[in-house]
Amino acid sequence: MILPQTVKPVSNFSRGFFSLFQSGRFIMQHPSLLKFVLIPFLINLIVFSGSIYLGLDFFNDRVVHLIPQGEAWYWAILYYFLWVLAVVVTAAMVFFSFTVVGNLISSPFNDLLSQKTERLLTGASDDGPFSLKVFWQDALRTLMVELKKISVFVAMMLFLLLLNLVPVIGSMIYSVLAVTLTLFFLVVEYMGFVFSRKRMNFGDQRRYIFSRKTTMLGFGTGVLALLAIPFLQFICIPLAVVSATRLWCDDSDLASAAQSED
Repeated sequence: MILPQTVKPVSNFSRGFFSLFQSGRFIMQHPSLLKFVLIPFLINLIVFSGSIYLGLDFFNDRVVHLIPQGEAWYWAILYYFLWVLAVVVTAAMVFFSFTVVGNLISSPFNDLLSQKTERLLTGASDDGPFSLKVFWQDALRTLMVELKKISVFVAMMLFLLLLNLVPVIGSMIYSVLAVTLTLFFLVVEYMGFVFSRKRMNFGDQRRYIFSRKTTMLGFGTGVLALLAIPFLQFICIPLAVVSATRLWCDDSDLASAAQSED
């Protein structure tokens, strides 16, 4: 049952935004979750380190040599301007590759983390003993779902790039739509672990998200803000998974309470 959320834009946004940071305290209060956090952390550390190395190597060996140089003063200005621009573009490439690849590789472990978090919150017992066969089956299913979501996101971002060809307002429209799409993707990405477990189709997912627009906007903004802070990317993904699961369970408790009152 998907209940509409009470219209309290500020408090709902704050709830979604700060849930990410409160999830860090929740993990520390439940040490059993740390093993599910550690594996994605190590994976993301390797991916991020590799992205930094490849980004710097690409910048030093390819980009710098393409920047024109000359003795006149305007060549110096152009050189430093293009150098700064190249740094920003390279950093964006590193950030994007880390976000996409890191999420894709660690997705099976994030699914486990979401399951364990929900069981702690609801008090439900485990489905059964750990099975390596079941784990790999679930991991493959989760990996394919993540690959589809990321492929759609990348395709849409590439399509939005065409807006930059529109004179004057193209870049402005692109910036707004790109940020909006990124926030929506982050919400779908991390809420998706719960959605998949609940067998929710796309229509149900869409209704759930848009019936909680300000909460989901706050959640996506919090994730994006944490991803933008250097070195905190390592812990952002598991925090976002736990946060999304806690938001779902909180809403489920409210729905159960509303049903019991009826």
